[in-house]
Amino acid sequence: MAPPPILSLILPSETGRVLSIQSHTVQGYVGNKSAVFPLQLLGYDVDPINSVQFSNHTGYPTFKGQVLNGEQLWDLIKGLEANNLLYYTHLLTGYIGSVSFLNRILEVVDKLRSVNPNLTYGKYDVSCLVCDPVMGDEGKLYVPEDLVSVYCEKVVPVASMLTPNQFEAELLTKLRICSEADGLEACNILHAAGPSKVVITSINIEGNLLLIGSHQKNKEQTPEQFKIVIPRIPAYFTGTGDLMTALLLGWSNKYPDNLDKAAELAVSSLQALLQRTVNDYTSAGFDSQSSSLEIRLIQSQDDIRNPKLTFKAHKYT
Repeated sequence: MAPPPILSLILPSETGRVLSIQSHTVQGYVGNKSAVFPLQLLGYDVDPINSVQFSNHTGYPTFKGQVLNGEQLWDLIKGLEANNLLYYTHLLTGYIGSVSFLNRILEVVDKLRSVNPNLTYGKYDVSCLVCDPVMGDEGKLYVPEDLVSVYCEKVVPVASMLTPNQFEAELLTKLRICSEADGLEACNILHAAGPSKVVITSINIEGNLLLIGSHQKNKEQTPEQFKIVIPRIPAYFTGTGDLMTALLLGWSNKYPDNLDKAAELAVSSLQALLQRTVNDYTSAGFDSQSSSLEIRLIQSQDDIRNPKLTFKAHKYT
């Protein structure tokens, strides 16, 4: 019998094929569990590699599981390569826990781009490398400190899209973000280092929560920059950053020249999902402010596939 046909070449996806390297939990929605399903709903073929496989996320009293090391990651890549299965349009990365694993991912980028020179690490043309540089939040570092320099020196220059939060953007730019002008300058610094698209997914300025996005369509052009004001929901959720980056990838590929439109759709989806999550927990008699909440991902699939556009971008001039 002949070997199976190469699906990505014989029947290519109209939207793209994503290799997603992130964490995985058996219970709950973080990492790949939070990113793969939404991308599939938006029409993407998604092949996940789980950087860790845990029983649940680490916010529970205990967790068990396994951590994939760099050599094991490379074994998977070599297995795909041996069968000519390495044709991807996008590479999506999330939480990475060690320098050695992050360096291996950079080798994966090189390997994928040797197969498909148009790959974007996040943008349609990894061919596109979309990188959520998960390092910490609210002044707290989640990863070893030496990972920060690897992101700055090696990852940012090869990424097509970056989706840091405020703290991560500060780490990558060495700029304290205390105002909208600071947020815009941080985007400019990141553009100069590599990526054409930057979305700082949450910035807290004087009690207001903002998303700031920036698209530099070519290096000689001034970036198109915008903000979206986001209402505060009085609860803490897990997996929202992973979901937001997946939604930004999904919609920015559908609207490649309109990052503001993609961000409007992504924010509208996410906020509808979060509100449903709070409502469902409240209806069940649970105090949604007493602990972190698992998001209601499956129950919100209509909001992911066909979001009601409830949040608008305001362009900077």
